[in-house]
Amino acid sequence: MAVMYAAGKGLAQVCFHTFGRFSVQGRENVPPRGRLLIVANHQSNADPPAIAAAMPRKVHFVAKEALFKNPIAAWAMRAWGVHPLRRNGRDAEALLWMVHRLEQEQVIGIFPEGTRNPRGMGKASRGVAYVALKSHATILPIGITGTERIKGFGRIPFPFCRLQVNIGQPFSLPPIDGKVSDSVLDSLTDMIMGRVADMLPPEYRGVYGDAAGARARSRSA
Repeated sequence: MAVMYAAGKGLAQVCFHTFGRFSVQGRENVPPRGRLLIVANHQSNADPPAIAAAMPRKVHFVAKEALFKNPIAAWAMRAWGVHPLRRNGRDAEALLWMVHRLEQEQVIGIFPEGTRNPRGMGKASRGVAYVALKSHATILPIGITGTERIKGFGRIPFPFCRLQVNIGQPFSLPPIDGKVSDSVLDSLTDMIMGRVADMLPPEYRGVYGDAAGARARSRSA
């Protein structure tokens, strides 16, 4: 599996640099070791390869279970470290799989919006906050631009556009004692996604635009 992942990552890097303009900002922000939860916006099927190509560490992803219906595709994705996830974002088994991987000091990449939103960020599932709290993982926010121009799997090796991966500062959620309510999870999820929005131009922020703008104004005050 490590060989398959390395080959896929190498191919993505070659294709993105050869047939597109691929750039990464903030690679120095990636912790070199320890449990790490990568949280990013989601615009197209090219987003996971873009993150893998940008990361110095191996990233395990989750993907909608419909992509695993083809036996060949399912074998390839599992070889690349991808785990199936039900689209409603409430797949307890997948959430526990992510927590277990993180407890093994590995890296998980997640797109909490649950579906592609090429016209701006959509509302995220609270599962991202649950995984972060349960695993005590460091969170790494990432903003991706340009992948919204890549339509379909066949275009991923030939993007013919500018692709930008912006990596933010890692952070952790505060510890919470006792049972965590849905309202607290929602608040933490909004905070996490606001950090992702901070890494994007205003036109990409969607429903998290106001929160990111407020943080930017407070920093400049």
